[in-house]
Amino acid sequence: MEGSSGAPPVEADSIARNTTFALATQLASAAFTAVVTLYLVRKLGPSGYGVFALAVGIGALVVLASDFGLTQATERFIAEHSGDAAAVRSLLADALRLKLIGGVALAAGLFALAGPIADAYGNDALAWPLRAVAVSALGQTMMFLYRGVFVALGRVSVNFRIATLESAAEAAATIAIVAAGGGAAGAAWGRASGYVLGALIGALAAARIVGGPRSSARAAGVTRRSQIVRYAGALFIVNATYVLFEQIDVLLIGAIVSTTAVGFFEAPLRLAIFLSYAGQAVAFGVAPRLARLSGGRPDVHAFETALRYLLLIQSALLAPVLVWAEPIVHALFGNRYGDSIGVLRALAPFVFMSAIGTFVTLSVNYLGEARRRVPLAICAVALNAAIDAVLLPSIGVIGGAVGTDVAFAVYVLGHLWICSSLLRFELRPLISTLIRSLAAAAVAAAVLAAFGTSGISALDALIGAPAAIAAFALTLLATRELSVRELAAAARALSARKSP
Repeated sequence: MEGSSGAPPVEADSIARNTTFALATQLASAAFTAVVTLYLVRKLGPSGYGVFALAVGIGALVVLASDFGLTQATERFIAEHSGDAAAVRSLLADALRLKLIGGVALAAGLFALAGPIADAYGNDALAWPLRAVAVSALGQTMMFLYRGVFVALGRVSVNFRIATLESAAEAAATIAIVAAGGGAAGAAWGRASGYVLGALIGALAAARIVGGPRSSARAAGVTRRSQIVRYAGALFIVNATYVLFEQIDVLLIGAIVSTTAVGFFEAPLRLAIFLSYAGQAVAFGVAPRLARLSGGRPDVHAFETALRYLLLIQSALLAPVLVWAEPIVHALFGNRYGDSIGVLRALAPFVFMSAIGTFVTLSVNYLGEARRRVPLAICAVALNAAIDAVLLPSIGVIGGAVGTDVAFAVYVLGHLWICSSLLRFELRPLISTLIRSLAAAAVAAAVLAAFGTSGISALDALIGAPAAIAAFALTLLATRELSVRELAAAARALSARKSP
C-alpha cells in the first residue's frame, strides 16, 4: 500500500531478520573494537590508554551536543511515517540540515580549544588526541543519523554493511598509525578516519534506499521540522544526562585519582558495555514495532518475549564476571591491569542490567514518551556523581563501579515502570523469570569456582566454561523456566536460518 503522497513505502524486514542483523552488526563491530581495544590497552599502557580514553570521553560530550537528540527524534517520526517514502525523505532532509549546523560548529570549537583543555588536565599529551576526536565527532554524529534511519525503517541489514566497513577501516588505520609510533593521538586519528568513512557510506546507502532529500515544505501532511526539534529537546536532556552518566566516572577518576586510574576503570567498563550488545540487537528489532502507527497498536507480546530472553541471557554472564574476573582481566588486558580485577567484579550488576536498560529506554523513545525519561536521567547522573565523590577518595576506582551500579539500577527500574504503564503488561511473570535465572547463575558460578578463581589453565577454561553453561541450562529446565520443547524450537529456528 502506498503512502499518502503516492510514493511507494520502504519495505521493512521482519523482527527476526532485523534482530539477527542487529546482533550481527554488534558482533562485527565488537570484534574489531575488541581487537583495537586490546591492542591499545597493551601497546599504550595504562598511562597512554588513559589519555586516549579521556579524549574519547570528552568527545562523547561533543557528539551529544551536536546531535541534540535529533537522531532518536528522527527515528521516532520516521518509524511513524514509514509507509510514506516522501515523508521519510523530508524528515531525513530536515534532520541533515540541523545536524550539520551543530556538528560543524562544535567540532571546530573542540579543535580550537584542545590546547586549553589539555592544560586544564595538566597533560599536554591530551591536546592532539582531542583534535582528532573533534574530527571523529562530526563523522560519528552523521553516521549515527543514517544508521538510526535504517533501524526506524526496519532495514537493519544495511547497518551491518556500514558498521563492518567502518569498523574495519578504523581498526586498520588505528593499528597502523599506533604501530608506527603515533601513540594516543594516532589512535584517535585512526578512530576519526573510520567514522568519516562510515558517514559517507551511510549517505550513499540512504540515497539509494530512501532517495534524494526533499524539503518538508514540498510534501503535504509531513511532520514539520519544529516537531522533530521539540521531541529532540526532551531527548537531548535525557541523552545529555546519560552521556554524562557514562562519562562522569572517567572525568571524576581523572580529576580525583589520576589519568592512569582512568585506564584501570575504562578497560573493564568497555568489556561490560560489549556484553550489553544483545540488548541493543533486540531493541533494534523490537522497539520500532512499538511506534504508534496510524491504525496500529504496539506489539506488546514481542516486548514481553524480548525482555524475558534478555533476563536469561544477562544472568548467564554473571558467573564468569564474578568468579573468573582475574583470569579474564589477565587474558584480555595483561598483567599490568591488576587493579581492573576488582572493578570488573564490582561492575557485575551493571553487566546484568546493561542490555535490559538499552532495550527499555529505546522502547520508551519509540512510544513517544521521551519527556518522562528526563527525571530518571537527571536522578541517575546526580546519584552516580554523589557516590563517586564519596567513594573515589577512599576506595579508588572501585568506587566508580559502585556508583555506576546503584545509579543504573534506579534508571532501569524507572524505565521499566514507564513501559509497564504504557504497554500494560504483567510484571509478575518477569519477576519469576528473574528469580529462576539468578538461581541458575548461582549454580553456574559454583561450577566455575570448582575450577578455581585464579591461575586458570586453558584446559580448565575449556572444560569449566561448557560445564557452567550446561549447569545454567539444566537449572532453568529443572525450575521450568525453559522447556525442552522451547529449546528444540529455538534450535530448529537457528538451523532454518542457516539454511540457504
